[in-house]
Amino acid sequence: MRLKEALSVMSKSSPYAVSTERSGLNLNTLDEIKKYLYIDMPIAKAVEKRISSFSADKPEVLFLCGSSGDGKSELLTECKKTYSTRAKFHLDATHSFDPRENAIQTLDKVFDEYLSQSKPLVVGINTGMLNNYAEGGSNEFFKDVIKSYLENGSQSKRVYFIDFESYPKFNIDENGYTSEFAEKLLQKLTASDGNLIRQIFDKDKLECTDSDSRRIQANYELLSLPVVQITVVDLLFKARLMKDQFVTARSLLDLIFMLIAGPGYLFDNLFSGGDNELANKLVEFDPAHLRTKKIDRFILANDLGLPDIEFEEFKVQMKVLGINKLKDSHSYLRLFYILKNEDFANNYHVQFSQDFSQSLIDEYLNIYQKHRDYDNSDEHRSVIRDFCNNTLRTAVRKYNNRNAPHLRKGHYLISEKNGYQLVAKLDIKADLKNVDKQLPTPASYFTACITVGSDSLTLPVNINLLQMMKRIGDGYRPNKHDKNTVVLLDELVEDISKIASQETTLHIINGNQHITVTDNEDENDKYEVSGLNND
Repeated sequence: MRLKEALSVMSKSSPYAVSTERSGLNLNTLDEIKKYLYIDMPIAKAVEKRISSFSADKPEVLFLCGSSGDGKSELLTECKKTYSTRAKFHLDATHSFDPRENAIQTLDKVFDEYLSQSKPLVVGINTGMLNNYAEGGSNEFFKDVIKSYLENGSQSKRVYFIDFESYPKFNIDENGYTSEFAEKLLQKLTASDGNLIRQIFDKDKLECTDSDSRRIQANYELLSLPVVQITVVDLLFKARLMKDQFVTARSLLDLIFMLIAGPGYLFDNLFSGGDNELANKLVEFDPAHLRTKKIDRFILANDLGLPDIEFEEFKVQMKVLGINKLKDSHSYLRLFYILKNEDFANNYHVQFSQDFSQSLIDEYLNIYQKHRDYDNSDEHRSVIRDFCNNTLRTAVRKYNNRNAPHLRKGHYLISEKNGYQLVAKLDIKADLKNVDKQLPTPASYFTACITVGSDSLTLPVNINLLQMMKRIGDGYRPNKHDKNTVVLLDELVEDISKIASQETTLHIINGNQHITVTDNEDENDKYEVSGLNND
């Protein structure tokens, strides 16, 4: 078997992309490879624990919920091998097995059969299909149970829900982030020992010497480098944070197949897009799109063929990785990128490491972790205060006052008419007492808490908004291309404006004229007006 064929089990176009029950007599090498690549994750342990607790005299139901391609069928197929006598399995509730019925009608039959018998039931179902059944199903008992779960997450005494969303693909801790599934999959795929794929690779390398085979072999060897695996996981995390892209088992497997078996070297395949949702998001992180002095100088020199002895030495050593001379400067930059933390050849590529810096992600992870795990320590208070004072508050003030840039610090524009600006002075600071009261959030955002005077406000902050606020602090003016991110800031500014308009002291400013109006609630003269020059 050729290496590309062995890897094809990961392709979404492969018949192995969706797990089906196969007879032991019909198993082949591809079945063995797929079985080998199966990753036992915490959600699998939770599902198995629940099913193993079922008993025939106490009929219960488990719904395994999630998105298409996240591995529901794969997980339940494995469980069915052990527990098929203990429970009835309905592996995929998105399909009907009768051409005269739709999926909802099939579920009606499955539920009616469950209620008429005493055997536990296990159902793999997409979250969208749960909604569809809650709206269009016929079994009132299950409709009510599903609606209750979708609305408030409640579970009945005999119907349980386990959702893939409760087991995120990325976890953030004080050291950064981890992606257990992606990391284990890449390590297993490229393991040196006990790996059928590695055996096929070794044989392929000896027997197949054509250019396509050599490229695929080189890609497999590149992906075997821990530093390249880290880079791939980094990019997946970027896509999750910055593009709100979920990583499912199927999409990740298909991406890995594309990286190895695609038309170019792995570092080019990584940013070439294609018929894969993950790949299309990674295009936007192509290091060849970066513009720094050092990168631009390299592209210009390489395109002009200017002599560079160190680079020529580096290119000679590329053959160790199975890579021949590349035609495009962008390809070299992508190679430098995936090797940025690797000691290779004369380390010519290391000079570009700072240009590939991920300081924004590191900053986001630090702020996210301090909000999520807030313990009132000096370190946590310091990070959150620094974020609120130097990033959030600065961005809010500059964005709110973008049409009144000369207002003094602490002053916020409420409205403007005929050249007169209505302004309030506000004290905005971190609301530390409210931080640990917030519900846990996924890695894609954290909840910032501030006080505006005596009022408390919250703001969901994702990495795009953090980047936008930092840019606004540096003088950037958002435009129509930023509308998806800046809408969150608009909502906060609107809430702040409502609070500002209720202040007892307001300022009316027109050029050098500054009038202060104070509402004296306890005085006979309700309003006090004073005018003074702006200093």
